[in-house]
Amino acid sequence: MTQHLFTPASSPEAVGVPGRAIAAFLRRMERQRVNLHGFLIVRDGQIAAEGYWAPYTADSTHRMYSVSKSFVSLAVGLLIDEGKLKLDDKVASFFPDKLPPDPHRYVLESTIRDLLMMSTPNDRNSYTSEDKDWVATFFRHDPCHPPGTVFAYDTAATVVLTTIVERMTGVPFLTSMRERLLDPIGVSPDIWCIQTPEGTSWGGSGVICTLRDMAKVAYVCMNGGRWGEKRLISERYVREATSKQIDNSLGGHQGYGYQIWVEPDGGFSFRGMGSQFAYCFPEQRVMFVCIADTQGAPNGDSEVGQAFREEIFAQLAQGALPEDKAADAELRQLIAGLHILPQHGERTSPQADVIDGCWFVMEPNPMGITRMRFHFDGDQGIWEYENAAGEHRLAFGLGRQVAGRFPQPGYSGTRIGVPGDRYRCLASAAWVDPQTLNLLVYVTDHYLGSLKAAFGFKGDQVGVLMTKAAEWFLNEYSGFAGGRLVSDNR
Repeated sequence: MTQHLFTPASSPEAVGVPGRAIAAFLRRMERQRVNLHGFLIVRDGQIAAEGYWAPYTADSTHRMYSVSKSFVSLAVGLLIDEGKLKLDDKVASFFPDKLPPDPHRYVLESTIRDLLMMSTPNDRNSYTSEDKDWVATFFRHDPCHPPGTVFAYDTAATVVLTTIVERMTGVPFLTSMRERLLDPIGVSPDIWCIQTPEGTSWGGSGVICTLRDMAKVAYVCMNGGRWGEKRLISERYVREATSKQIDNSLGGHQGYGYQIWVEPDGGFSFRGMGSQFAYCFPEQRVMFVCIADTQGAPNGDSEVGQAFREEIFAQLAQGALPEDKAADAELRQLIAGLHILPQHGERTSPQADVIDGCWFVMEPNPMGITRMRFHFDGDQGIWEYENAAGEHRLAFGLGRQVAGRFPQPGYSGTRIGVPGDRYRCLASAAWVDPQTLNLLVYVTDHYLGSLKAAFGFKGDQVGVLMTKAAEWFLNEYSGFAGGRLVSDNR
């Protein structure tokens, strides 16, 4: 059986998934303009359907955000299997160099188990992007309740767990998982993790891998710790990790295991910000996995999960379904045409000729933009502007996406707080009415985010509204601004 895992089924119907249901899901995502990047449906270990929104492909590596936490859970589980860690070990014992002079008893009482199930003594995540030692902040944060009592989502807990794994193994936590888990299931060699300011892996949010990589790791959990018939991690640990260990119903959830969420219908999930999901349902022998960036969309996360449940999960059959060649052809055509949607609207307006190449001098504004102008050439354009970081140019498509680099420098690279290259992005614009140009920028790098801007023109004046949805970057691009066209400045 092992050799047949993650090979395409002859059709979705062959594994009891109606192709028409998958097509309905994809059309729903397009109607809702959900910014999905890829999806994968696995039933009985075979791929029922798989697709990617151009320019993403099966080989694209992608930021998994808090799905990373589930990877860390398995790294901890492997060390527990080897007898090198215990769930009841006190986490403070691993960090004599990080403890404050008089640590609170709640901190000293905190165990590996407490951190795995997000029941730390803290009320919130203890670090910010400005802190230089994230592990130290966990121990220095003022605790407010005994550990192991109530659920409080705390990414610093995962940072501490990751650092314990790396101190014990002497290698990055993903490297520690290679021989025992990642290599046997064929995880790509390109998997890696962004680093914290202190230089350890950011296991709380930083794993970058392919969609199939995430799906394979989740499948091991859905299969009770086995890949086919080969056991890779103990059944006991996986069973505990994927089942309810603590209540989180006040937040509208079903429970939480060890860095893994509990779902209805006997399921569990890996979840990451922006709709990185692996929904696993062992009883129904099915998993739905996706990558996306829905940070800027109202209810983006819930829309993806709800659409999967209503359009696909509810339509599953116990066994194979009759062949449906028409549905198969329709689904193949839909998948072949998937692409990230550009800004919706018209490609041109008479206003474009009026402002083309003209500078607008801006009043003081939160973005610090002092002047700006647009150039239009057919179905593409350039937004040129100046702010505190200098002069910038952003190319965009009109009614289509243009790939490039976002011009703002100084954002984090492979390590938080250490600047890297300018982020890759997709940019598009459209006239949403004759006087208003909307710009949509998707950052598609190791960091994901979006910038939306509206430019409204009235006579020789312009009004600007910018909003951003991104963690710790694009902060310069949020707020309102006004400006006036400078005479004879073409």
